[in-house]
Amino acid sequence: MSASHDVLIIGGGPVGTALAALLARAASSGTPWRVALLEAAAPPADGRVVALSRASERILGAAGAWSAIRPHAWPYEHMRVWHHSVAAESDAVLKFDAAQVGEPNLGYIIETRCVTMALTDAFRAAGGELIHGELQSLDLCAGDPAVRVRTTAGELAARLIVGADGAQSRVRAAFGIEARTASYEQMALVARVRPQASHRNTAWQRFVEGGTLALLPLADGNVSIVWSVRAAQAQALLAASAADFEAQLLDSSDAVLGRLTLEGARQAFPLKRLSATRYTASRCALVGDAAHVVHPLAGLGVNLGLLDAAALAQLSVQARAAGEAPEAQRTLRAYERWRKGENQLMELAIDAFNRVLAQGAGPLAVLAQRALALTNRSELLKRFFIGRALGQAPSLTAWESDPAWLHR
Repeated sequence: MSASHDVLIIGGGPVGTALAALLARAASSGTPWRVALLEAAAPPADGRVVALSRASERILGAAGAWSAIRPHAWPYEHMRVWHHSVAAESDAVLKFDAAQVGEPNLGYIIETRCVTMALTDAFRAAGGELIHGELQSLDLCAGDPAVRVRTTAGELAARLIVGADGAQSRVRAAFGIEARTASYEQMALVARVRPQASHRNTAWQRFVEGGTLALLPLADGNVSIVWSVRAAQAQALLAASAADFEAQLLDSSDAVLGRLTLEGARQAFPLKRLSATRYTASRCALVGDAAHVVHPLAGLGVNLGLLDAAALAQLSVQARAAGEAPEAQRTLRAYERWRKGENQLMELAIDAFNRVLAQGAGPLAVLAQRALALTNRSELLKRFFIGRALGQAPSLTAWESDPAWLHR
C-alpha cells in the first residue's frame, strides 16, 4: 500500500500540534513532505494553564504560533518557593527573579487550549492536513513501507507514525512499547481564584503537608491554582462548600495573596508517573505524555513535550536534507538517545522533590528544607536553576539560537 502521508501525527494536544506545525513549515519552505495530524476533538475548555519556558517560547515561534499566543500569555518575573515549616517572607524562601539573569521574565502563563488552537492554525496555514477522527487500529505489514491506519474518518497510510496521544497512548500500545507507571497517590486540584492582594507577576509554590500548592498569575489579575494533595484530601476539597474550600486554601497558601475567592468550578486529576521503556519502534516515535509523564510541581510537563517535538523535527529535517526517509532508524535512534536521557534526569529530580519536600519526614526532609535556604543565598546556584527553568541547556542551542534550521 502506498503511503498517503510521509508523517502522520496522532494526537491534537499542544505537543502533537507543535510537531505538526514545525514539520509542515519545513515542508512549505522546500522539503517535499506530506504531513497530517489526526485530532480526535477540539481542545477542552477545562481552564487548565501551562507555564511556558523561554525554550518553549522559541519553539512556538519557530512553529509560527507565538504571535497568536503572546497576546493571551501573561509574563511572570518572579518565583517564590518555600516549605510550610517556614514563614512566607523569611530568608528561607527560595527567590528567583528574571533580573538576576538579565531576562525580561521567567516565562508565561497561558491556558493550554489557547496554545493548541494557535498551533493548529499555524499547522493549517503551512499547508498541513488536519483530519478529525479517532484512531481505531494500526497495521504493520512486512515489506510494506507504509503503516496502515484505520480511523473513524477513513483509512490512512503513512511512512512514520508519531504518537502524541497522551498517557493512555493507543499508538504506544499498538507498537508494543511498554511503559512503567506508578501512582503518586495524589490528585491535582485545579481552579481559578481572585486574590485579595496583587499577584505581583509572581509564581508562588509552597510545599504543604502531603503535596504542593502553586499559585500562577493570570493576565486578568486572577490566579490559577494547582493544588496537589493526597487523593482523600482532594475529594474532600471538591466536596467542601466554597467558603470552606477558600478557608483551607487561605491557610495552605500562607495568606501570601490574602483571601482567595473561587471564580469558577473546581476540577481534580489523578497524578501518576509514566516512562516508556522506548521512545521509538520501527516506523514510530513517541512524544510528550505518550513517552513520559511527570509530577506537575515543577510545571515542566508540556515544556518537556515541546522539547521532544523540537528535537524530532530538527533531526527529521536534517535527515530529509541528507536524502533519508522520515522513518529512518538512524534518525529515530538519535531522537531517543537525545530526549530519553534528558527526560529521565528531570523525572528523577522532580520525583525527589516530591518525595522529600512535599511528602518526606525525618532528617532527610529537614536537610532538603535547609537546602532551599542555602540555595537562596547562592547567586550561582540560583542562576543555574533559573537557566534550567527557562529551558536553557547546551544540547538545545542548535535550534534554540537559530530556528532557521527549519528551512535548511
